[in-house]
Amino acid sequence: MNATKEEVMFAGHRIDLAHRRNDGIDVVLWWSPDEDSVSVEVLHLASDASFELAIERDRALDAFYHPFAYAARRSPELLDVAA
Repeated sequence: MNATKEEVMFAGHRIDLAHRRNDGIDVVLWWSPDEDSVSVEVLHLASDASFELAIERDRALDAFYHPFAYAARRSPELLDVAA
């Protein structure tokens, strides 16, 4: 099952599976048990800009460690968060 961005953004209950912070970028891997969906959220701490990507479950850790590569393939305009 692939979750859409809308499904992830409106999920009621989410669990933080992994969290990392480096060079002013905060990355969180979320799991929504109600939808059985996974997403990666990226926050640029200096500007408070953020984005979130729905991710296939089998790619969750790869997307967590390389969120900008996934953003570049799906929605290049999201890369403005890191600017």
